[in-house]
Amino acid sequence: MNQTFENTFIGVILPRTSIKAHVIVRDVVLVVSFALLTAVCAKIKLQIGIVPITMQTFAVILSGLLLGSRRGALSQITYLFGGLSGILWFSLGGGMAYLMSPTLGYIVGFIFAAFIAGKLAERGWDRKLITTGLAMIIGLSIVYFFGLLWLARFVPADRLLAAGLIPFLPGEVLKVLLAGLLLPLGWKLIGKSKKFPPEADQPMAEKIKK
Repeated sequence: MNQTFENTFIGVILPRTSIKAHVIVRDVVLVVSFALLTAVCAKIKLQIGIVPITMQTFAVILSGLLLGSRRGALSQITYLFGGLSGILWFSLGGGMAYLMSPTLGYIVGFIFAAFIAGKLAERGWDRKLITTGLAMIIGLSIVYFFGLLWLARFVPADRLLAAGLIPFLPGEVLKVLLAGLLLPLGWKLIGKSKKFPPEADQPMAEKIKK
């Protein structure tokens, strides 16, 4: 896990440590922090219908891009089970009753989206505008695949896209553009400060040694 983590944005900027206790504490803090970020973004919402417009998807894909596949997915697993346990941090509340919520599919999709986005980031997709945008689009597509699949239980087929996809597209385009601009810029700043190019054809640890 650590080798791939060193190739992520957060893995590069955080101090390295080989002490197991420090690694565990660091990982717990990162995972919980991004679960909390997702929760905060869930409350930034516009209730337009059965599925609200929120900032969650931005936090979800960022969790993968910044933390890598495993930690990103763990942050969203923490978010899911924290909400089901009774923490009212989902966009529409929380608790076991949420198992029958029309938006549950999106939250399940968060886990897979963060994992895939993280895998792409570990391969350097977050270091250029186009590939960062593609990583965001792939991650978002996964969220909406799971979301619409579950939402179809509650909404007629002829209204499914209007209820669970189309109103959200303008906001998602803005999120893709924002991440596509900020992450590559962040890598460039890191490259200048550490005096190595941010290309993804070598493990980050090797670049630092050079």
